[in-house]
Amino acid sequence: MHKFANPGQFTKLSTRVLPWTSSFAAVCFLFGLYFGIFDSPADYQQGETVRIMYVHVPAAWMSLLTYSLMAAASASFLIWKHSLADIAARSLAPIGAAFTAITLITGALWGQPMWGTWWVWDARLTSVLVLFFLYLGYMALVNAFDDPEKGSKAAAVLALIGFVNVPIIKFSVDWWNTLHQPASLSRLDAPAIDISMLTPLLFMALAFKLLLISILIIKMRTILIEKRIEAKQLLKSG
Repeated sequence: MHKFANPGQFTKLSTRVLPWTSSFAAVCFLFGLYFGIFDSPADYQQGETVRIMYVHVPAAWMSLLTYSLMAAASASFLIWKHSLADIAARSLAPIGAAFTAITLITGALWGQPMWGTWWVWDARLTSVLVLFFLYLGYMALVNAFDDPEKGSKAAAVLALIGFVNVPIIKFSVDWWNTLHQPASLSRLDAPAIDISMLTPLLFMALAFKLLLISILIIKMRTILIEKRIEAKQLLKSG
C-alpha cells in the first residue's frame, strides 16, 4: 500500500476513480431520495418526521467513519512520515466537520417534535458535539504554527487522542440510559427496521460514502496542486 502514498500514483489512481464515485453517488442519492420520499411509509409514531432519518443516520455514520480515517491517516503520518497521509488527514477534517454539523442539525430537527426540545445533554448528543469540536480543534491546530510540519504533528496527536470518543459515541446508547434510540441495524441478519425504510436508508448511506470519497479526492488533489504551485514560486524567487 505504500506505493499509493506517492503523490504521482495517487493522482493517476484518483483520476480513474473520481468519475465513478461521483457518478454512482449521484445515482444513489436519486434512488435514496425517491424511495425515502415516495415509497417509504410514514412511521406510526413519528409520522413524516421519520424521513429525516435518511439524512441524519448516514451523516452520523460518515462523521464517525471520517474521523476514523483521519485518525488512521494521522497515525500513518506520525509513524511513516508520509506527506500524503498528512494531506489526507487535513482534507478529511472539514469533510467530517460538515457531516457532524449535518448530524447535529438534523438531529435537532428530528428531536424537537419527538422529545419536545431541540437539545438535551444526552450521552449520544453530547459525545457527537465533542466530535464536532475535535474536528474544529484539529483544523485550528494544524494551522496554528508557522512551521507546517509542527502543526501537522500536533494535530495528528490530537486526532489520535480524540479517537477515544468514537467508541463512546458508538456504544453510548448501550452504556448509559439515554433518550436516543438504540441502533436499528445492529443485527444485519434481522435489522429492527422494515425493508421499505431500510432500502432508502442503505441507498443514502452508500451515496454519502461515495460523496465522502469524491470530496476527499478533490480536496487532496487541490492541496497537491497548491503545493506544486508554491514549490515553483519558491524556485522562481530563489
